[in-house]
Amino acid sequence: MTKYLISFPSEAMMVTDEELPEVSAAAHAVIEEAKAAGVYVFGGGIDEQVEPVLVSSEGLVSTQIYPGSRIKGGFAVLELPTRREAVEWARKIAVACRCSQELREFMYDPAS
Repeated sequence: MTKYLISFPSEAMMVTDEELPEVSAAAHAVIEEAKAAGVYVFGGGIDEQVEPVLVSSEGLVSTQIYPGSRIKGGFAVLELPTRREAVEWARKIAVACRCSQELREFMYDPAS
């Protein structure tokens, strides 16, 4: 089976403070559905309060990350038999989060 990354940048989720509890509950319900279906691998949100760092092969840490690599928002990794099923799960998450989702496929690595 193939692993898929379903994600959205934080600025895509445009909900009011009043809507947030309902949206959060809907998103958690989809994740619980994915867990029950046995397709959930991992998910969460990037903590945007903690700045990313770049770590070199020598172990040096820098606050200068690669240009254009700001990763923000929420994501889920699901393991599914077909891309069509991945699109359906992305649709379910889009409904719950009230914003479109990006869908990416992980390359197969026999060692993982």
